[in-house]
Amino acid sequence: MSSMSPAAKEKLSAYAQIVLGCVLGGAAYPLFMTPNKIAPGGLTGVGVILNHLFSLPVGMSSLVLNVPLFVVGYRSIGRIFAFRSLIATLLFSVCIDILPLKAMTLDPLLGTLFGGVLLGIGLGLILRGGATTGGSDMAARMVHKRFSFITVGSFLFVIDFVVVICAGFVVGKSEALYALINIYVSARVVDLVMTGFSGEKACFIMSDSWEKITARILKELNRGVTLMDARGAFTRRERPVVLCVTSRQEVMHVKGIVRDEDESAFMFVTEAHEALGEGFKRLTEE
Repeated sequence: MSSMSPAAKEKLSAYAQIVLGCVLGGAAYPLFMTPNKIAPGGLTGVGVILNHLFSLPVGMSSLVLNVPLFVVGYRSIGRIFAFRSLIATLLFSVCIDILPLKAMTLDPLLGTLFGGVLLGIGLGLILRGGATTGGSDMAARMVHKRFSFITVGSFLFVIDFVVVICAGFVVGKSEALYALINIYVSARVVDLVMTGFSGEKACFIMSDSWEKITARILKELNRGVTLMDARGAFTRRERPVVLCVTSRQEVMHVKGIVRDEDESAFMFVTEAHEALGEGFKRLTEE
């Protein structure tokens, strides 16, 4: 593994994430969603509706629906992304149908929540691997390319909304409402997987004692500090804003430094969902 080039490691990591994501995301259907008739938007949601109407396999139905969109849209998304997405779509569809899993619960609320979490983890890993699992994403990209005022997110929302409305008529109103919850949960989990679960914080400090504060952070925490030019809107005075990204545990230390040096300083702390570079995870790591 150590003799592999960075490009080869990146490719191996990407495909490993795609495979794991397909298995986890595919498992969400037989374990939680299909038994509870939850159609979570997109073409797999259409597959759940077809399964309810005609007992067709969910994975195979979504795969058949995806084929024409791949044929039409592969040129608009790039060769590598299209190839990885084709693999992900095939594997994801197969996993939905062939994984030998029985329903873990027939409680629709539990199925909605846990199915959304598991599906979100799977889709997040697939996206981190540089792929997607369906034609709805490609359709959104094609529409956006032709009509730039229609965003990809807006088009995907419309697709999910239409699928959920159809599920409301075909499967049931309660199932449609559960599907909305499932879409929200899975989207939030996808964001968490994509941005990471790290607890880094970004500290912004405005103080007349910025030089002392900067020196102490550099010495005591061994963290990099960035000085950003700024001017107070009321005083019109120019004074740098001190920016420092730290771990969650180090925030209290930074607060103590600022309090010691300038009790009248202004400071705010915000989430840094993912910190990459010196002192944190390397840019090449996944």
